[in-house]
Amino acid sequence: MRPTLFASAVLLLSSGAMAQQPVQGSSVLQDAAYQDCLALVRRNPEEGFAQAQLWQNTGGGLPAQHCAALALVELKHYGDAADRLEQLLPLAEKQAPHLTVAILDQAANAWLLAEQPDRARKLLDIALKAAPDTPDLLIDRALAAAALNDYAAARRDLDVALRADPTRADALALRAAARRQTGDMNGALEDAETALAIEPRLPEALLERGILRLNKGDKRGARADLIQVRLIAPDTPAAISAGQYIEQMDVRQD
Repeated sequence: MRPTLFASAVLLLSSGAMAQQPVQGSSVLQDAAYQDCLALVRRNPEEGFAQAQLWQNTGGGLPAQHCAALALVELKHYGDAADRLEQLLPLAEKQAPHLTVAILDQAANAWLLAEQPDRARKLLDIALKAAPDTPDLLIDRALAAAALNDYAAARRDLDVALRADPTRADALALRAAARRQTGDMNGALEDAETALAIEPRLPEALLERGILRLNKGDKRGARADLIQVRLIAPDTPAAISAGQYIEQMDVRQD
């Protein structure tokens, strides 16, 4: 059974988070109309997209186009959203060049959600040239690398991200998976435990520790972690994966 930790982590970065955290740092993207558009996107993505389109047609420019792209993420039209975000880059470079890295990252996340990690990694390569050693960018590129089964590259990026911020429980959980995939089981368990010391209810870390415990033969500990994942984050890919491992244990007992 192939673990789905990286897939679930990508989904945890999905539409809600992207739309609720608009690009900051410029009056171009902070006027009242833009904030109203984003608020509508959060409440009703379809209406938000329609309003953004209307605003764009009446001269809304970069804020309107950005709001429309985030509405498409909320509507789970990830490929269309990624395309629109990429198309925004020349305009952003002219009007708010310091925001291009953030938009690159958003486009990359949309490509990850569209299950096109190669396109995501290329955008993140560009972003990291402009903003080297930025933890969020490194973590996102690690996700792209893992989706391409390049766990060694994922681990390298996570190593750098964690040197910059050792308290990132999400990065620790992801590195635990990367370490396990590259055969470093002790390091993987250490990372999972450290992540849970920082954030005891982090589903990805619980899932990873549960998998590692199962691999070591600790079925009781594994079951406890996997059940916790299902209780904390039901109806998520992490919970689905946890359920598969529980089922695997039950089949072996029969």
